[in-house]
Formats: sequence, C-alpha cells, structure tokens
Amino acid sequence: MSASVANGPRGDRPAGLPVDAPMALTGERTVPGVAEENYWFRRHEVVYRRLVDRCRGRDVLEAGCGEGYGADLIADVARSVIGLDYDESAVAHVRARYPRVDMRHGNLAELPLDDSSVDVVVNFQVIEHLWDQGQFVAECRRVLRPGGLLLMSTPNRITFTPGSDTPVNPFHTRELNAAELTELLESAGLTVRSMLGVFHGARLAELDARHGGSIIDAQISRALADAPWPAALLADVTSVDIDDFDLTGSGPDRDIDDSLDLVAIAVRP
Repeated sequence: MSASVANGPRGDRPAGLPVDAPMALTGERTVPGVAEENYWFRRHEVVYRRLVDRCRGRDVLEAGCGEGYGADLIADVARSVIGLDYDESAVAHVRARYPRVDMRHGNLAELPLDDSSVDVVVNFQVIEHLWDQGQFVAECRRVLRPGGLLLMSTPNRITFTPGSDTPVNPFHTRELNAAELTELLESAGLTVRSMLGVFHGARLAELDARHGGSIIDAQISRALADAPWPAALLADVTSVDIDDFDLTGSGPDRDIDDSLDLVAIAVRP
C-alpha cells in the first residue's frame, strides 16, 4: 500500500507491457490510473502538490522516485530534476514516460551525485523501506548545498502499525514516529524546520463513518480477501481527491502523533 524504491530488488514490469501503461502494483509503491489505488495515490500526491513550490527554480533530486509522476510534477517548477531509483524497470518506465526527468539508476545508500550538487532532495514514502536509514540521510546531507532542503514523508508508525514496532507491511523495514524521524534527521546534521502530518479532512471523515469507521480498513479487508470490491466502496475510493486531506502541524485540534503520514522539512546548515 505504499511507495517507492528502497535499496533492494524490485518486481519487474510484465513482459510486453507498454512503458506508457501503469506500472504493476508491488505493495512498495503507488501508481496513478488504478481505481482501487486512488486513495493511496491521492494521499501521496497531496504532499507533492503542497510542497512543490519549495522546488521552484531549484536543482532537485527525487531519491526513490518510483513511477515518476511526482518527479514530473516537480519538473513543472524546478530548474532541473534528477530521478533516482534502484528498480531498473522503474528507470526504463520513467525515461520513456517522463522525458523532462533526468532518470538514473542507483542505490540510495550511495547516491551517485557529487557533494553539494542539488538544492532539494525529495524523498516521499521511501525511508520506511530502507535498511540503513542513517546512511541514506547522511547521503542526502552530503549532496545538498548549504541551505538546501530535504523534503521527506513516511507513514506514521503510531497509526500505520499501532501497538507494534514490527511493520504490518512486509515491505517496510522500520517505521518511524515524529520524534524518531526528527532524531534521525538531526543525527545526520540537518535542522528540522517543520514536522507536519497528513490527516483525513471532513469529507474523508464522512467516508470513514460510512465504511464502518475506517475507509482504510475497508480497502485493506477487500484487498486481503482478493474479491471484487463492493460498488459503493469503489465509488467512494475513486472519488477521493487531494483536497480531502489536510496537511498541518500539531495544534489545539490536531496531534502529530494522530497523523496518517509524517512530512518533514529539514535544512542543511
């Protein structure tokens, strides 16, 4: 139910599938254009949309770009965009579908970029897949120019795998809460400027109530059953848009620990 590449092998596209067709779902990344995946896609897309202006006029690396739709969105405003992924099929897909992205193959534990070579590193829904998270964050700091930004999102461990340190998603190696993510970034010499959370907005709260208290659980139960989706559930899932999510920090009405996903904005001093 999640994201992009880690520093390990990935499933290939089925032989003969056109490169401009949607990529196969693997459980590690979300892709556009799949009705049953729309909730997860929009939940990821909202972070790109709300933070993309921080990439305006800058040289950007998206480390773990997966299908590439986010890197292409960033290319609307950035001076340049490098995409990096370990999955060779993803690399081929992005090169064919999103020509504005300078797509490269590489391991996130050893970023194939020079020191101080980019202004922004984007890393959305990836860190939870990595075995050596500290090494990766150190690499992000290395390739950032002074004053450069690391934009990172990840599922909130407290709500994604409640009551356990062992991720429920078999593709995740280590999930983080807000305090742990802050510690990870600061230990690499970055300064955390903001810690935000993705929350369900008012309409998604209504959909939660309509589907037994959680539209997420309703989707997961259908996926695990490997059965056709009820028409009402599929209609509600396909109707979800980025405006149905809130992206905000802790406040009187919102606790970051209750968020669905964490979004960190960190700067290299």
